[in-house]
Amino acid sequence: MAAPPAADGSGPDASSEAVAFGAGRRRLAARHQRGATLIELVISIVVVAVAVSAILGLLARNAATSADAMVLAQAVSVAEAYIEEITLKPLVDPDGVNGEGARSAYDDVNDYNGLVDVGARDQFGSAIPALAGYTVAVGVSASSALPGVPGSAAARVDVRVTFSPGVDFTISSYKTL
Repeated sequence: MAAPPAADGSGPDASSEAVAFGAGRRRLAARHQRGATLIELVISIVVVAVAVSAILGLLARNAATSADAMVLAQAVSVAEAYIEEITLKPLVDPDGVNGEGARSAYDDVNDYNGLVDVGARDQFGSAIPALAGYTVAVGVSASSALPGVPGSAAARVDVRVTFSPGVDFTISSYKTL
């Protein structure tokens, strides 16, 4: 039979119990530490995944809209080219024939009224393959918006250029006698 521990706790069994108690406590602490580390790891992976997905979402959005500026600039250029072509023509029909058939025969501003080109075209009516996605619509109407100019002596020219999806640009100009 083993001797009872001394009153001061220094007996043979007291030290072995203390060692056993301390070892168990370390095992519990180690187990507890491993569990907390795993939870921390899972939480950090979730936080990193959310951050990465937010950044990738922004990059994807920027990539999708980065070409919009170029498409809009092309639409503006197409509209300006049509406006220039139309406003260089006289307001009054020089040959008295209204509504010439082919675009290359248009000789006055009013001949362009109602023109719709699916795919931008040059002044001779030839398609421009690189601009096939643009649709151009032209409207010409008499205008009394200019002070001091009678409505019969002025026309408003509206050129609308669209490109799917999202580009819808209109430019207007006035032509006077």
